[in-house]
Amino acid sequence: MTVLDSFRLDGRVALVTGGNRGIGLAIAGGLASAGAAVAVLSRSEPPAPPGSAAPPALPAPAASRTQIGNLGFAEWIRGDLADLDPEAVVERVVTSLGRIDILVNNAGIIRRADAVDTTDQDWADVIGVDLDAVFRLCRAAGRVMLAQGRGSIINVASMLSFQGGIRVPAYAAAKHGVVGLTKALANEWAGGGVNVNAIAPGYIATDNTAALRADPRRDAAIVDRIPAGRWGGPEDLAGTAVFLASDAARYVHGAVIPVDGGWLAR
Repeated sequence: MTVLDSFRLDGRVALVTGGNRGIGLAIAGGLASAGAAVAVLSRSEPPAPPGSAAPPALPAPAASRTQIGNLGFAEWIRGDLADLDPEAVVERVVTSLGRIDILVNNAGIIRRADAVDTTDQDWADVIGVDLDAVFRLCRAAGRVMLAQGRGSIINVASMLSFQGGIRVPAYAAAKHGVVGLTKALANEWAGGGVNVNAIAPGYIATDNTAALRADPRRDAAIVDRIPAGRWGGPEDLAGTAVFLASDAARYVHGAVIPVDGGWLAR
């Protein structure tokens, strides 16, 4: 096997949450292009990832094959993590596609308000999706992966896993928690062949950052602080996800990899 071969994901099954757009879609497309059969969990149907090939032939119900058509993904699970049972989601992937080798916890929500104006409901909603659901999905997938003797879990953290941010107290708390959870699970599961790591995106042009980019002063201040001199795009995350999901990262456990254009180095 060459070094490049170790990045291939042929025969592996991945679940990507929030994979219908933005960072999740880019990561799902990257995993599919590396050979994985990708199940996408999202509230709306994802488009075909640019340049993606058809997913590898793996067992899937006829209804699912009809449903996904030419999406380039092996399965689409429609739903919202605020309402779904994460264990049922993992069970569906295993039932439909035969196994689960990769889990990418990307789905998240954000509520912007001064801390004194943040409601209990907003706090609960953000923590519920951005941290509670992440743990429950990790737990469900981890059981399967430990039984298989291999697997990779990639949690999507944030620059606010290191910083406090402005007017997003629940989001910052949740993303700090994601990093702690990533390290705790890595400590427990590394010996069982399961890699647990995180990607910390910098300022990426997605729906979640639309309000910042629409504010000329905030936009200019952010770009001025990024050594790369630009906002990142969702596609900038795909390569890091493929690496962490692959055998090339088999000795990487509990890492939090910033993909931030140099933001943290500034």
